[in-house]
Amino acid sequence: MSRFVQTALRSRASSSPSSISRRSFSSGSSHTERKVAVLGAAGGIGQPLALLMKLNPLVSKLALYDIAGTPGVAADVSHINTGSEVAGYMGEDQLGRALEGSDVVIIPAGVPRKPGMTRDDLFKINAGIVKSLCTAIAKYCPNAVVNMISNPVNSTVPIAAEVFKKAGTYDEKKLFGVTTLDVVRAKTFYAGKAKVPVSGVNVPVVGGHAGITILPLFSQATPKSNALSDEDIKALTKRTQEGGTEVVEAKAGKGSATLSMAYAGAVFADACLKGLNGVPDIVECSFVQSSITELPFFASKVRLGKTGVEEVLGLGPLSDYEKEGLENLKPELKSSIEKGIKFAKEN
Repeated sequence: MSRFVQTALRSRASSSPSSISRRSFSSGSSHTERKVAVLGAAGGIGQPLALLMKLNPLVSKLALYDIAGTPGVAADVSHINTGSEVAGYMGEDQLGRALEGSDVVIIPAGVPRKPGMTRDDLFKINAGIVKSLCTAIAKYCPNAVVNMISNPVNSTVPIAAEVFKKAGTYDEKKLFGVTTLDVVRAKTFYAGKAKVPVSGVNVPVVGGHAGITILPLFSQATPKSNALSDEDIKALTKRTQEGGTEVVEAKAGKGSATLSMAYAGAVFADACLKGLNGVPDIVECSFVQSSITELPFFASKVRLGKTGVEEVLGLGPLSDYEKEGLENLKPELKSSIEKGIKFAKEN
């Protein structure tokens, strides 16, 4: 659990209602004022994400946008007694107002995955949505950090890059594909198998954000566990890669990984805000323009700073199993990236 959520919950447990906002969130006033926009805020991911961002003391203004339903979500979230101001925007004619002045734009917009639906099926619907939203970002807040959640991330991030290039606003340091959920799952699954406290676990996850393109580096997991066999590592890798399908099937066609994705999205947005505010040594994994592989984009460990990406970190030492996984994922990831670029250029 991230620090801002922990702080809120601890304070709620120990404080009277009248003192919660003063004690939990007073630190927000000492930071640079930051506006965060959530595009797709009335959806399954957007609503809990809006709640979590309202709890974040680094957010001074929270703009919630969707094609419908946003006024109700905004009214609901605005009643929470934290320091940020909340405004809801609905429909294409209000998108510009939602985006103006934003420091961070989070995009969970689009349709969720349903049983039997491939990420290719998702692409056909979500690609157009992402292109439209990014066109507006280029116009109304071209300097914002963009956190792409809309799937398939392996394709939607390249679409965003092409839109920004066409508009003359592309900054590779400020475009992120949010792969934090893969890291969250890898940490949880590893901790459970290794029988160590999950709060102290770290597992880098590289590659992409779909199926075999997700490559958790359990050989670099901390704390190191010697109790896991090669078969355990293979099973943990497969479970991390298929975590989304596990949730879709468990919800029996009535939803996808919305709550865990909202949490992961809030964790990564918090890291971006800290980086923008100059907090040192903020490192997260994210799908970014690659400088460490031959692929145009690749999920890597990234050091965040005042301009977005401060440094893309190397892969580090890999096990033989991970080296094999890396080579196996490259063709599929390359195809997904090219698919996004082609869509952006032809539509």
